[in-house]
Amino acid sequence: MTNELRWKIGEDFHDNLAEGIYSDASEIAESSVFKASEKGRFRMDRKIDEIVTSKTWGFPIMFLLLGLILWLTIVGANYPSAMLANILLDTVHPILKNWAAILGIPWWLDGFLLDGVYLAVAWVIAVMLPPMAIFFPMFTLLEDFGYLPRVAFNMDNMFRKTGAHGKQALTMSMGFGCNAAGVVATRIIDSPRERLIAIITNNFSLCNGRWPTQILIATIFVGAVVPQAFSGLASLLAVVGIAILGIAFMFLVSWGLSRTVLKGEVSTFNLELPPYRPPVFWKTIYTSLIDRTLIVLWRAIVFAAPAGAVIWLISNIYVGDESVAAWIIDSLDGFGFLLGLNGVILLAYIVAIPANEIVIPTILMLTVLVTGMTGGEGAGVMFELDSVSDTGSILRAGGWTLLTAINLMLFSLLHNPCSTTIYTIYKETKSVKWTTVASVLPVIMGFIVTFIVAQIWRIFV
Repeated sequence: MTNELRWKIGEDFHDNLAEGIYSDASEIAESSVFKASEKGRFRMDRKIDEIVTSKTWGFPIMFLLLGLILWLTIVGANYPSAMLANILLDTVHPILKNWAAILGIPWWLDGFLLDGVYLAVAWVIAVMLPPMAIFFPMFTLLEDFGYLPRVAFNMDNMFRKTGAHGKQALTMSMGFGCNAAGVVATRIIDSPRERLIAIITNNFSLCNGRWPTQILIATIFVGAVVPQAFSGLASLLAVVGIAILGIAFMFLVSWGLSRTVLKGEVSTFNLELPPYRPPVFWKTIYTSLIDRTLIVLWRAIVFAAPAGAVIWLISNIYVGDESVAAWIIDSLDGFGFLLGLNGVILLAYIVAIPANEIVIPTILMLTVLVTGMTGGEGAGVMFELDSVSDTGSILRAGGWTLLTAINLMLFSLLHNPCSTTIYTIYKETKSVKWTTVASVLPVIMGFIVTFIVAQIWRIFV
């Protein structure tokens, strides 16, 4: 190749490069720079951003959309959850029990496998699958549409003041669907220090496994202290208040960590606001169901199965005249009283570490077990009632008061992550130390908060 030809090729390359740069610059200037004399130019995405990122409307719109998603998730999940419960618990379980009787399977093996392992797995599937199948696709649709980067933009300043990263707003929002998914979502944070803060504090977002507990307890006890016309509103405000309190604890703990064990400079980042675009609906649905819902559900099932086995065993193995469960409850009652709770609740949260979805069925079963009241389907057999008033009657017979209900709602917010989330934290951090911190810190906070509330309550109420 001659020098003249090389020079010609090089000249053409530089000409094309310069032409491309000028073309891109012209396009950027055309969409971003306006002359004073120009009037009437209208860009829809710019107008939308002026609203959704404004100081006046940004936060109300953000909370409205998140509230709408959560409302659609909770209300929409009621029907498929009821259907799955009817199939797995009311239809398949009796059939399996009947087959076990026909085959002559010993009662203890029948109980261990069907009343323990199977029921725990069935509860998790019935309660966990529908909310995740609704929440994750809707959340992903907002992400694909381009709105979620605007959420990070709105909350960046608040998180920076606590020493955390603005993108933690997105992982926090994901945690409202599932804390394990929220932990995985922290991969979008480049700074290891700020990512660790986001991982440790994600448990303060109420996941879908805790929303039903919050709603049920608020409906039974909080709604009962106001006139019936306002009971629904009072219950709603109580649940929303717990969720907001969780966000406040997230900021508080993030601030504390960033100034102590995870001290460091807050990283800066360029947040690109992508253009709004219509999501690819069916691709989004498929991706969110496979990559998030089914993977998280499978992990929950793996951990729920041994939990069901433990629940059945401690309810059916006796030491003297009392079951192991009754002995543990008796030993925990004193500590539970200091926290405004009771031994049943503490034991239920211990054995239900694999899945928050089985807390209420476990509490009901253990309450019937230790009080000797009629109801339920036998020792170690978790159950729930269709009637809210009947559920309230069992809990009140177990000694529950308004203080018990309030502190349960607080402890539901401030306790250890479920086993699926703990395992996910370890997978993401590769650290036993930080996994332990993320698991133990919320429990300690839960003990402190419920203890303070209980003592104040007993002094002034």
